[in-house]
Parts: sequence; C-alpha cells; structure tokens
Amino acid sequence: MIKINVLIVNNNWKKNIKNPNLYLKRKVKKIEEQISFFRKRNYLTASILLAGDKEIKDLNKKFRKKNKTTDVLSFPFYERETLNKLIKKSSDIYLGDIIINFSKIIRKKDNSNFLLDFDRIWVHGLAHLLGHRHKSNRDYSVMKKIENKILKAIN
Repeated sequence: MIKINVLIVNNNWKKNIKNPNLYLKRKVKKIEEQISFFRKRNYLTASILLAGDKEIKDLNKKFRKKNKTTDVLSFPFYERETLNKLIKKSSDIYLGDIIINFSKIIRKKDNSNFLLDFDRIWVHGLAHLLGHRHKSNRDYSVMKKIENKILKAIN
C-alpha cells in the first residue's frame, strides 16, 4: 500500500487541482491495483510538497547548493540497496519527500494538459524515492520504463 501526504505551500495549485489529496489518493489506488510491487504487505509512505519557484529555489540552494529553480526535487529516505532489504523485512517504510514546482508546470511550452504534466513529475519523483537515478543512459532507461509503467497504470 502507498500513502501520500500532501502539503500545499503555494495556493496556485488549487486552481488546477481542486483537492490534491483526493486526486493523488485515486492515482495511488490505480497503481496498487495494477502493479504487483505496490500490493505487497508493505505500507509505503511519501510526502509531496506542492510549492512554487521561491520555495523550490530555496530548497535547491540549501540541499543541493544550486541557486536556481527546478520542476521537482526528491529526497529519498533510503538508498536503493537499503530500501530493497527493508521491503523484504519491514511492513512500514517512509520513502521520502517530493517537492513539485507549480510555476515550472505552468511555464511549459506544451502545457496542454496540466494534470498529465503533474503526473509525469510526481511519478518521476516517486521513482527517485524508490532508489532510481538517471546518471547513465542505462539508469535512465530503467527509470523511464518504471515511470512509463506507473503512468500507464494511472492514466
């Protein structure tokens, strides 16, 4: 099972997603129904912070030493190897935090579907929390397959 805690620090989000908690709860239910990994006995929890340029820039500067905005930040609680061991043993696992920048989604040139862009970003963040990276082409390919599988399940 997956539980997503949603925190909103930028009220512009509510213009495009009236109830982000309910929206994500419905998406997570679809993931659990269609992807066996998420149906295991584990109780996976993550937090999503719905932010804007200022908040994400401050966090990016503080934690990554980059004084710029970005679309998403992910802060996994565990490294991949540790997480894999915990999933086999533990029943309650905190995956980490995802911060999403409203302004970056709105400013996209092909911003034809806000919710689809939002889904792509939070799923990308979730893949990071599950221990995936995209430093090499191989890593990127594996991560992209996982993201596409989740996106197919929710859309």
